[in-house]
Amino acid sequence: MSDLKEQKPAAPAPAAELDPAAAAKKAAKEAKNEEKRLAKLAKFNAKKAKQEETKKVESANPEKKKKKVVKAEPAPAFVNKTPKGEKKDMSEPIASSYDPKAVESAWYDWWVKEGLFKPEFGPDGKPKPEGTFVIPAPPPNVTGSLHIGHALTVAIQDALVRWNRMLGKTVLFNPGTDHAGISCQSVVEKMLWKERGITRHDLGREAFIKEVFAWKDKFGDRIYTQFERLGASFDWDRAVFTMDPKPSKAVRENFIRLHRDGIVYRANRLINWCVQLNTALSNLEVENKEIPGRTLMSVAGYDPKEKFEFGVLNEFAYEVEGTGERIIVATTRIETMLGDSAIAVHPDDKRYTHLHGKFVVHPFVDRRIPIVTDELAVDMEFGTGAVKITPAHDFNDYEVGKRHDLQFINLLNDDGTYNDNAGPYAGMKRFHIRNKIIEDLKAKGLFVGVKENPMAIPICSKSGDIIEPLMKPQWWVKCQGMAEKAMKAVTDGELKIAPKVSEGDWFRWLSNINDWCISRQLWWGHRVPAYFVKIEGETHDSIDDSMWVSGQDEADARAEAERKFPGKKFTLEQDPDVLDTWFSSGLWPFSIQGWPEQTFEMEHFYPASLLETGWDILFFWVARMVMLGIQLTGKVPFAEVLCHAMIRDAHGRKMSKSLGNVIDPVDVIEGISLQGLHSKLYEGNLDPREIKKAEAGQKADFPKGIPECGTDALRFALCAYTTGGRDINLDILRVEGYRKFCNKLWNATRFALMKLGDDFKPFASAEPTGKESLADKWILSKLNKCATETNKALEERNFMAATNAVYQFWLYDLCDVYIEVVKPICDADTTGNEAAAERKIIAQNTLYTCLEAGLKLMHPFMPFVTEELFQRLVRRPGQEISTIVKASYPVANKAYEFTDAEKEFETVYDTVKTIRSVSVQLKQKKDIVASIQTADAKLAKLFESEKDAIVALAKGVSELTILDGAAQVPADSEAAPAGENATVYIRK
Repeated sequence: MSDLKEQKPAAPAPAAELDPAAAAKKAAKEAKNEEKRLAKLAKFNAKKAKQEETKKVESANPEKKKKKVVKAEPAPAFVNKTPKGEKKDMSEPIASSYDPKAVESAWYDWWVKEGLFKPEFGPDGKPKPEGTFVIPAPPPNVTGSLHIGHALTVAIQDALVRWNRMLGKTVLFNPGTDHAGISCQSVVEKMLWKERGITRHDLGREAFIKEVFAWKDKFGDRIYTQFERLGASFDWDRAVFTMDPKPSKAVRENFIRLHRDGIVYRANRLINWCVQLNTALSNLEVENKEIPGRTLMSVAGYDPKEKFEFGVLNEFAYEVEGTGERIIVATTRIETMLGDSAIAVHPDDKRYTHLHGKFVVHPFVDRRIPIVTDELAVDMEFGTGAVKITPAHDFNDYEVGKRHDLQFINLLNDDGTYNDNAGPYAGMKRFHIRNKIIEDLKAKGLFVGVKENPMAIPICSKSGDIIEPLMKPQWWVKCQGMAEKAMKAVTDGELKIAPKVSEGDWFRWLSNINDWCISRQLWWGHRVPAYFVKIEGETHDSIDDSMWVSGQDEADARAEAERKFPGKKFTLEQDPDVLDTWFSSGLWPFSIQGWPEQTFEMEHFYPASLLETGWDILFFWVARMVMLGIQLTGKVPFAEVLCHAMIRDAHGRKMSKSLGNVIDPVDVIEGISLQGLHSKLYEGNLDPREIKKAEAGQKADFPKGIPECGTDALRFALCAYTTGGRDINLDILRVEGYRKFCNKLWNATRFALMKLGDDFKPFASAEPTGKESLADKWILSKLNKCATETNKALEERNFMAATNAVYQFWLYDLCDVYIEVVKPICDADTTGNEAAAERKIIAQNTLYTCLEAGLKLMHPFMPFVTEELFQRLVRRPGQEISTIVKASYPVANKAYEFTDAEKEFETVYDTVKTIRSVSVQLKQKKDIVASIQTADAKLAKLFESEKDAIVALAKGVSELTILDGAAQVPADSEAAPAGENATVYIRK
């Protein structure tokens, strides 16, 4: 820069003069450094010359430049040749690599044939003294197919079941399927129309039910096969279908008892009505579709080209009777104004004080509508502060109607047309009326305007129809009293709910519970066991609950009617409706055990130990089981509720067919190409535009398809993901990582079997002999910690911790360390060396103990590969265990508590890691010359005694020296600290 002064370098300070001895020493050091520099330069020049020579040779012989790579022929596809139910032939040598398809074949059928999943009883025929463990498996819909949520359910439940079975308990894992009233009837009706062009009404009720049972017998057990793929260790002989005779009797008994106790009653109340299916629905069967504002939508039952407007507030005016005033209201469902029976304003709103008690005039029907005040229903700050009230078609308005004793005007016929209460609009379909009313209001000058309005549209999850609130006489269950008992069970500690957030949901939901509508206007399901009593010469309304009786059959109901109406002549007419599916599945934990009979199973398997399910049905299913269990049996139906997470995709999005991110667990088990994923999209009912969007999503997430991972890897991954949170973001790459871990497991066991040899015979006991080496004690201590941590984690339902403990033991303790230590010991020729021979036998037995215990520890999570490898191990003398399924699960063993030895070996291993680290820095892989120096005599002795282990673990070390503190530091070496009292030197 021009404005800066030139800076001159300062003159160097004169060097201090050295005495002759120091000068000589300095000259010698410089000469040595120069010698080293020249040597390195020579080495570099030699390397460069060699590279040049190689280039010349390659130029002269281009065909020799690269070795011809011969592609290995792909292995032939595995074919299972084991006859169904027979034990797999293990006489062939173990395969060189892990193949999940081969490993997972045949075992399940053999397990089932051998009865390994049946509960085991003591000599007295009762559960064993070790205790019982019972899980009533949530029954999937008979129409269903496996989805990733089922896979998570099986992974968690079966891990606990197999663990408890291996702990020696009497274990029952009870399977079954649910008749799925609406879904199943819908599937069969569509099939009848497609194949034969007939409806259920053409067949009649009895014939149609026979058709559904025939469909169920043909297709309904598909999901059982899919559960077998996941390794679920169910007692299949106890499988229950909710429409079987015994559970059907239990459902009828449930209704009869609750009806006679006044808990079930009949009333004309508001329900969720699906026009397309012509039935009432539970809240669970209604999905709320969020829309951001004005949206044109097609509706089931209308021409697909016809679109209707949603997501807007239509404002219109009512004229106040006898005045020139108008009062403006707004609604998202303007067609329901035909059923308005009041206009509500806030009592403190001064804008309307002068209108209190007055009436407005309906513009289309002959009706005066009162103006009422209601501080609960009206927000003065929202809109005009005036709200139209339609008690018969809105859940909020229903409560207002009850408070003010308003008229409940039903507009809707079951088929979605409006009835005579709609005046000039009678006979028209509901959404056609929506458009027509807007036109007519405009014509009368009463239409004010339209505003965007984000809202939720209630959609039938089965048909896609838009749900209509509707008044209908139905059967209801009083829930408040039962809900209080269900909450008290948790408060008193009789029932544990995990995780804690779900316990909070439990109290919040049950404390705000409403009565439960249990009627469904279907043919498939448990028919309501209630009969209307028609007394000769008298007229009664079917809404009148007092005129109904219930019974297991008509004879039972007739006897009840005779007791209720002595001396009267009457006829009985059974309610044509069926009961809500949840009313039968709510009995699941005890109906599968034979209730209402006092069976052996009710005595010993009820209450169950645990109910595991998704948190999203905690209220809809679990709460009802608890309420009904306490009410009908006097006992909480299970001791514990465990709620698992909802599985989302790797990006945290909810799985949806339209996004293309739905994962079929069979695709993860078997693998599938991207084209295969695309093809599956065409099997459903997706719109072509949604298919295109889904294909793009699949291409982004699975550009190469989904790799074959196998059942074991999938189960292990799902357990490893389970942390107690509400969501799991499933990344298939992580599942594939555990498939590679299965391969590591396979190769480690295969290698270990080679080191044991064909003639190896393990000791009769796994207890230490007292002659174990430091490494033996270390691995036994690690094994003991793994067993302790895994059992504790499973007890606490911490599946991430459990899987992590076993994973860490296999990968980082057994494979990375111990197997490497014992390699040279097992390979050594011990001929004539008694001490070496004994050392070898002890090492082999320790290795065997770790393999055997490690496979047992892993079995609950990976049942197939552990069985396959367990069958490769020779049994200890006196042990005739035919399968790992019945083997004893490893638990804490004081004999394996080698605390001091573990610390000492960790010190050794830390030193090994330092040697490896320095070697990597120096880019040395072989012929490594290492030294360890320490002034601690005890430490030096330890390193000396473990030199073989250090050399084996460090890899590439050709020479290892242990130096005391006084020894000269090795020349030309890189140094690094190894712990507090030792230093590692690696010759450069």
